[in-house]
Amino acid sequence: MSSHSQDRSIVGTARRAALGLGAVVAALVAIAPAAQAVPAHQAVVPGCVPAAAGAPNGKQWPTEPALTIDPAAAYTATLDTTCGTLSIELDAAAAPRTVNSFAFLAGEGYFDHTRCHRLTTQGIYVLQCGDPTATGMGGPGYKFGDENLAGAVYPAGTVAMANAGPGTNGSQFFLVYRDTQLPPNYTPFGRITEGMDALTTIANAGVAGGGGDGTPVADVVFNAVTTAQG
Repeated sequence: MSSHSQDRSIVGTARRAALGLGAVVAALVAIAPAAQAVPAHQAVVPGCVPAAAGAPNGKQWPTEPALTIDPAAAYTATLDTTCGTLSIELDAAAAPRTVNSFAFLAGEGYFDHTRCHRLTTQGIYVLQCGDPTATGMGGPGYKFGDENLAGAVYPAGTVAMANAGPGTNGSQFFLVYRDTQLPPNYTPFGRITEGMDALTTIANAGVAGGGGDGTPVADVVFNAVTTAQG
């Protein structure tokens, strides 16, 4: 099976048709955390600030965490990024395993100091994050199944899981900054309620090298990711 990076996967058929790029990947490969110096092709752009000191902890787990959230309860997430703060309303009722995993990883500090490694500005309009290696190949060591796919759509503000095919969810997710057409293959598990202006700032800065899909020019780092009930 292919060993291409997971970040090639979120677009599936839609990306192949719109951009003519390679096939969907087949595996999620966890590798060691990348160094956290600002890459040469990235920059601090107006509206963004340098990242807080620190590096991803790169923790790994052999299995999906046990379900500890209450699917009937309300949950929120806060993404404190170098380009602004995003508030997310999590959909525990529709995607309990996904929200449970996200809350678990956030509680473990897994997302802290990680870079958003991919911005797409053609065909689909997403910022992809959640990989401590910033390569598109990293994950928490476990995978879990898809949820909430029946009739799934991806309007601006959607938060959904990236994957490498059915049942391969890990830690990578994407933030939709403009209405996007994708097949219902990517678990939507939240909605951005505040901070769309931050995503606009990141999108407007573009992709390194001037393409439509790749590393964002803006150095987008999660200083901290937290979740809360209620």
